[in-house]
Amino acid sequence: MIRFEQRSEQNSLWTAASFAMAILAGLAAVALLLVSTGANIAQVFDALIMGAVGSPKALATTLVKATPIILTGLATVIAFRAQLYSIGQEGQVFAGAMGGYLGAQLMAGMPPLLFFPAVLLSGMAAGMLFGWLAAMLRNSFAVNEIISTLMLNYLVVYLLSWLLEGGPWGESGGTVSYQQSPMLSGDDFLPALFGSRVLHAGVILPFIAATICSIVISRTPLGLEIRGLGYNPVALRHKGVNIGRTVFIVLMTSGALAALAGAIELFGVAHRLRADNLVGLGYTGIIVGMIGGLRPLGTVLAGLFFGGLASGAVYMRVLGDVPGSLVPAIQGITLFFFLCAGVLARYRVVKVAVQ
Repeated sequence: MIRFEQRSEQNSLWTAASFAMAILAGLAAVALLLVSTGANIAQVFDALIMGAVGSPKALATTLVKATPIILTGLATVIAFRAQLYSIGQEGQVFAGAMGGYLGAQLMAGMPPLLFFPAVLLSGMAAGMLFGWLAAMLRNSFAVNEIISTLMLNYLVVYLLSWLLEGGPWGESGGTVSYQQSPMLSGDDFLPALFGSRVLHAGVILPFIAATICSIVISRTPLGLEIRGLGYNPVALRHKGVNIGRTVFIVLMTSGALAALAGAIELFGVAHRLRADNLVGLGYTGIIVGMIGGLRPLGTVLAGLFFGGLASGAVYMRVLGDVPGSLVPAIQGITLFFFLCAGVLARYRVVKVAVQ
């Protein structure tokens, strides 16, 4: 008989080996899936690599695709390290885009040096509001954050639907209304980097955010409170820490990071408020944060990997002649093996004698 036993501390070498094995096993499983469809495996993988890192444009697309995933992953890291299992990142991404759009309407005409920080902060404030609601419900009414954040996800999605479907932000053409807002002014687009049509200045922010998160978690009193809340909240309370205040800080910070992803997608990619390009970013970020071992650096690496998959998927469909329905399956297979690697990294298999 065997059972899983949590490791007292993670071995960096074993963790790296676990994820290396996950990559190899995932590639093998994907290859078997492709063989069953009659696709040329070498051609498909070549297309994937070309689409992810094969050219400056591919690299730019990978960074742009990875940006919101990394930010929502960092939102997960902050919350889950405190054992506050918020799954509100999806709704907070929508809230960030909505807050940013409202900010753009209120601050139109401001100089770019003030406009872009202001609208991004406006988006983050909307995410913080939803984080505050979840923290208030937990502290005041003992509502589990899993339940409250899940319900708030639905609330914000329906709110956006109302605003765009015949609401004040909807775009209309003749007698037809569309599930989108009018296009932002060209002056409201995030500045392009290196003259690229794809790469925007927002791709820098996840790396800055990851650095700040890493420093805060490992080297500050607040980081000690976050880790203590996750390990032993009773001991933290006896130490004199205000647990309720820490819960507010954690959930509001998590909400701000996820909302920043939505605001960046609005001003850097979509340039209009619409739901279809935001769907799944929050849930994917939860997965990426878990794959990254709830550590900022690991989350950045996992986010870049999934950004490369998303970027390379287009090349796979076009150059590798892979059916579009197989791309999500390939991503799911890769995710499964990464999650298995995360379990291997944190747990050991122990043989137990049967009495």
